[in-house]
Amino acid sequence: MSGVPIDHTRIEPGILYFGTPVVLISTLNEDGTPNLAPMSSAFWLGWRAMLGLGAASQTSHNLLRTGECVLNLPSEALAGTVDRLALTTGADPVPASKQARGYRYEPDKFHLAEVTPIAADTVSPPRVAECQVHLEAVVTGVHRMAADDPAQHGRVLVFEVRVQRVYVDEDIRMKGTDDHIDPDAWRPLIMSFQKFYGLGPQVHPSTLASIPERLYRGPDIDRARAIAGGRG
Repeated sequence: MSGVPIDHTRIEPGILYFGTPVVLISTLNEDGTPNLAPMSSAFWLGWRAMLGLGAASQTSHNLLRTGECVLNLPSEALAGTVDRLALTTGADPVPASKQARGYRYEPDKFHLAEVTPIAADTVSPPRVAECQVHLEAVVTGVHRMAADDPAQHGRVLVFEVRVQRVYVDEDIRMKGTDDHIDPDAWRPLIMSFQKFYGLGPQVHPSTLASIPERLYRGPDIDRARAIAGGRG
């Protein structure tokens, strides 16, 4: 069969990060100051998202305590901004696992990243003005990974969050529509094996795209409409 690869090699890579969008998660610390953390273990289904985070991280502590966050999605143009947050943590003292990897405590992540906090509508943590997408969300469930392995169990938490508000830059909203993102205008920052990448142009038409987006709309959108805003 022409074009089928026949020379596969068995390997054991330390990580399996084959390429996912970068997210800047903003949460509130116990003293009311904002924390901002980059991560890329995230995926979405409808208006729900699953977020994988180290249990010892400040973001995890904040999510468990407050149940609120904003998922700020940086474009590829913000790679340098995200990189300024690398090897920093809002946890003091720095967890041992992060100390071993060279992390340092940083109390003011917004200042370090040189980004602007703006008030959210339905949650207390701020949005990041420079990001083109803001998803205000609340925690609806927590799963502790690796239940089959006592040595790993509880070290990584997976948070299910429900989105309550979506804000986007007008530059990426599809012209002539109210609720559609233009995939040719939106260029998310992608993390692949610890390195930053962007998206190229569309490579092939998608049969799946023949399904109208409205057919995917679920009850979480109506739930979000009923939530009063103005939290700030």
